[in-house]
Amino acid sequence: MTLLSVNVGRARAVDYTDAASGLTAIDKRPVEGPVRIEAPGVPGVGRSGLAGDTVCDLRFHGGNDRAAYAFAREDLDLWERELGRELANGSFGENLTTRGLDVNGALIGERWRIGEDVVLEVTGGRIPCRTFAGFVEEKGWVRRFTQSQAGPGALLRVIVPGEIRAGDPITVVHRPDHDVTVALLHRAATAERTLLPRTLAAAEWMESGLLALARQYADKYAAGDADEQGTTVPV
Repeated sequence: MTLLSVNVGRARAVDYTDAASGLTAIDKRPVEGPVRIEAPGVPGVGRSGLAGDTVCDLRFHGGNDRAAYAFAREDLDLWERELGRELANGSFGENLTTRGLDVNGALIGERWRIGEDVVLEVTGGRIPCRTFAGFVEEKGWVRRFTQSQAGPGALLRVIVPGEIRAGDPITVVHRPDHDVTVALLHRAATAERTLLPRTLAAAEWMESGLLALARQYADKYAAGDADEQGTTVPV
């Protein structure tokens, strides 16, 4: 299991984002050499966990719960075949492009060691938004990405900060005692809302937006007033 690349992005103005600033840094590019990664602060205030990376919409990006985003090279390869075009590492706005790691099968709360020192913890999966759709420029992208078997990729919290670089080995060092995976949480938050109460088994480790959604649904379900068509939380 290997970190193929570390990818960072700079803000630029676009016409396809909902961010009040009109800026996005979704266009991530691989960088050479070591990159510092650390906990950036509380959600809504803290930005990216990676040095040199920019977060433009603090509602749905950045902060301790979403310090970094990982996507598997194997899933980029699946999308290459479906879209009929090359996708470089970072093409889906991911900070970390991995190989050999089951990113979508990772448990919420699972911990990965990258290199010698850095430890990251899985907190959730990406829910596609308008900015992502505009960046990829594919028709019906939000639905296609949500329904794809490729999986959403994993949001990460920094447990032990340090430096990471392309080529670092990745080791799974902890798996919590529940069955809520990135893929299951993503499915619950999008297509199968009745699964949301089940995801609360991982509440201790979930990122704040998805946790709020799961708790809101569970409260309504317990009251007999569940609305399975409720609004998802873009990430």
